[in-house]
Amino acid sequence: MTGPVTTGRTEAADAAADRSRAEAPATTAGADRTTVGARPTMAALRFEAPHRIALARVPRPAPPGPDAVTVRTSLVGLCGTDLELLHGTAAYLRDGRARYPLVPGHEWCGTVDEVGREVTEFTPGDRVVGHTMVHCGRCRMCRCGRRPLCERLTEVGLYGRPGAAAEYVVLPERSLSRIPDQVPDRSAVLTEPAVTVVAGLELARCRLGDRVAVLGTGTIGLLAVQLAARLGESVDAVGIDPAGRRLAMRCGARRALSPEQARAAGVARYSLAVEASGAAEAFALGLDLLEPGGRLAVIGVAGRPCPDFDPGRLALRGLAVIGVRHGLDHYDRTLRLLSGGVLTAEPLIAAVLPPSAGPEAFRMLAGGRSGPPKVLLDFGRTGPPAVGRGGTAKPRGLPAPVTEGDPA
Repeated sequence: MTGPVTTGRTEAADAAADRSRAEAPATTAGADRTTVGARPTMAALRFEAPHRIALARVPRPAPPGPDAVTVRTSLVGLCGTDLELLHGTAAYLRDGRARYPLVPGHEWCGTVDEVGREVTEFTPGDRVVGHTMVHCGRCRMCRCGRRPLCERLTEVGLYGRPGAAAEYVVLPERSLSRIPDQVPDRSAVLTEPAVTVVAGLELARCRLGDRVAVLGTGTIGLLAVQLAARLGESVDAVGIDPAGRRLAMRCGARRALSPEQARAAGVARYSLAVEASGAAEAFALGLDLLEPGGRLAVIGVAGRPCPDFDPGRLALRGLAVIGVRHGLDHYDRTLRLLSGGVLTAEPLIAAVLPPSAGPEAFRMLAGGRSGPPKVLLDFGRTGPPAVGRGGTAKPRGLPAPVTEGDPA
């Protein structure tokens, strides 16, 4: 971790809540009896400043508009982008799209609490997954069917919209997908990372006969292994973490190799490579692994340029590089894959922790853990504690109405 995770005091959190009123206005609908001043509030995990995290009271969202839905959050998944937001290194902070204080949470599921008068697809009690990207539906990109490139795009928990690491979140009806009865919340919460994998393999035309290499054994990489094992002839996983490589074998990989082993044994042997690690060096390795005419699907987002990239290789070897931004159009399809068992979440979950353990969850995320990559926060109030392989069970349930985060 690049700096300590600290917690904000409640008084400072309440003052920050005043500043974020425009982002999450107050409401009296279904109101929590706890208030800041005259405003009903809810519990939310919030980044106050770089390396400062608190479980604070923030204003409840306003009642949903005509086409909007209020959702009671169940589970929230944490990922590397959330860690970058906490550290202050995320691109959204550097370019001004996001600012502190902010509520994270872009991988999540929940239960419909209230609907606007024009909503027709959902009723209270429905279980739903929220879409990260909220498109406008009116700009040129939206009108030509390229919604992930919307010119007025906002992203839940990243920029433009408060995240779901809170008791309630409000979204337009069009930005929700119903969870099939067969899919438990612990699987549904991984829909968001999975949709990008589904989009990536579709854009790269993964098909029977493809020999696939997946670079990276984090959440995206392991989901890509699962799907490629169903779609292609074979899939090999490449990763630096021995425990991650073992997980890849459980997820359907034929072989699990270190980068050195892959370079020695697999150069120019794969028809499709999926870069899912976000490491700049992996981009160059992915190109090396491709046979002439092969395709490289880039899902991971590298934080720096690739020093060994030679553009001439693309032309001379007839390679195709496909950038995969998101899978906004694939939520319903991905939920069907989860329902049918093509994708499974359980091997990927390290721990399910209460919101009060937010600082601990981010320490786990930043500490170079091996094994299951996904840490979840449970905003539900009932049920026994839950934990995946490699995690530690914690007491469940939300804390008292006014709290601080756990000490770092």
